[in-house]
Amino acid sequence: MAIEGTAQVRHKAWLALEDHYAKIGKTEMKHLFAQDPQRGERFTLQANGLLLDYSKNRITDETLKLLFDLAEAAGLKAATEAMFTGKKINITENRAVLHVALRAPKGESIVVDGEDVVPQVHAVLDKMSGFADKVRSGEWKGATGKRIRNVVNIGIGGSDLGPVMAYEALKHYSQRDMVFRFVSNVDGTDFVEAVQDLHAEETLFLVASKTFTTQETMTNAHSARDWFLSKGGEEAGIAKHFVAISTNENEVAKFGIDTANMFGFWDWVGGRYSMDSAIGLSTMLAIGPENFRAMLAGFHKMDVHFRTAPLAQNMPVLLALLTVWYTDHFDAQTVAILPYEQYLKRFPAYLQQLTMESNGKHVTLEGKHVDTQTGPIYWGEPGTNGQHSFYQLIHQGTRLIPCDFIGFFKSLNPLGRHHDMLIANVFAQAEALAFGKTAEQVKAEGTADALVPHRVFEGNRPSNTILADELTPEVLGMLVALYEHNVFTQGVIWNINSFDQWGVELGKVLATKILGELEDKDQPDLKHDTSTNHLITLYRSKK
Repeated sequence: MAIEGTAQVRHKAWLALEDHYAKIGKTEMKHLFAQDPQRGERFTLQANGLLLDYSKNRITDETLKLLFDLAEAAGLKAATEAMFTGKKINITENRAVLHVALRAPKGESIVVDGEDVVPQVHAVLDKMSGFADKVRSGEWKGATGKRIRNVVNIGIGGSDLGPVMAYEALKHYSQRDMVFRFVSNVDGTDFVEAVQDLHAEETLFLVASKTFTTQETMTNAHSARDWFLSKGGEEAGIAKHFVAISTNENEVAKFGIDTANMFGFWDWVGGRYSMDSAIGLSTMLAIGPENFRAMLAGFHKMDVHFRTAPLAQNMPVLLALLTVWYTDHFDAQTVAILPYEQYLKRFPAYLQQLTMESNGKHVTLEGKHVDTQTGPIYWGEPGTNGQHSFYQLIHQGTRLIPCDFIGFFKSLNPLGRHHDMLIANVFAQAEALAFGKTAEQVKAEGTADALVPHRVFEGNRPSNTILADELTPEVLGMLVALYEHNVFTQGVIWNINSFDQWGVELGKVLATKILGELEDKDQPDLKHDTSTNHLITLYRSKK
């Protein structure tokens, strides 16, 4: 959110950082550590059971001061309050941005358009809990009287990435006599493989679409409906095997779903911020209402921390400012997310949408072209797999790639030396990136002169290490909220709208037009560019 009157102050803060970068940009971390024996302890922050070690960054105390000055110049605190109090900070859609209300405790009050939304949130949560208890206990029966053993979530974007990430992350806590599948791609293979080994009479479909008109989701939903009927199901049975996460009662009823089994949400919930709304029904079915509420409590703890902690002790703010520092001054184009926890294997993919759909913007809130880089590319894989894949480029490539390592002191599945080896790799990778290996060190190992350049590690490559005791529902909530507020802070600094996504629209509109042309060979007059016209003609001939 832009705070009027801050433009000149913001510009001054940018210039101060540019001058500072010119002085210290090439400073090596090993010298910073040598000059300050307490650096590792001083540049570590703890909040609500999360620990952030940000000492292995190319920063000094002066860097941090200037970054905090920039946050103040951008009006971060005022923007934060505007979000938390329901102001319509999504200015291009005239909407409030209130994912924080989804985890607000009972008794809190957040007013939008004169209405307190917190009671509405808890009414939906209570309805979800009642439904989840019935399905998990077997009280909810399918049309033939069999209990539900399979749950298939049909959605796309935030209606898929959040639920599938949360399910995989919290699988340890899931009800193991139930099967959970997720369908998002309009590629028919996704649906066919998801239901290949399922029995229709034991399967429940969750159709997640706010409008119940999302093209990919509804195509898959109708295929699910056809599959159910083809397996001996009857029209009347659809109401026992399909529920909707939507706000469009007419379309839901037309589909055959009982609107009593429709779970709603609000236009102030963006898709990529919706995993803790009714969109998370599959998560609640998997882990149970109690664990789901523990996850919400973790979200809320990080919300309170972000809203109240001073900038210098604020974990999301620190992560965001470091990203701005590297993106806009070191020309870093990506951020690697490296969770050393197999359960978090989908966390980098989830963060891709959260970060890149939010901050992949080229104009400011005022509609002017930005004059800085925005929205770095987020990517990653779980360790140690990534070490045998792309770490070569991170260590010895020509690009600067800041990394976030995520680890846990305890394993949910202790097995011999496995966890010690896993965490040893977290600490070793961060150390190797920061300090590297000099030619002298390589030579001292007896390496032949011709091989020395190949075995040198330049080091001075930044990383953060985020640690928690173990991966619980509460900790997952804190981690997700940590990155949500990190993204918001970046957007405030860059003066962009992190909460619209017009960039996804053009391709969808064109696809609708081209779909008709692919299906109707009697449309000879194609009016695209010559490349697209040729591809359409070729597809028609091969169909």
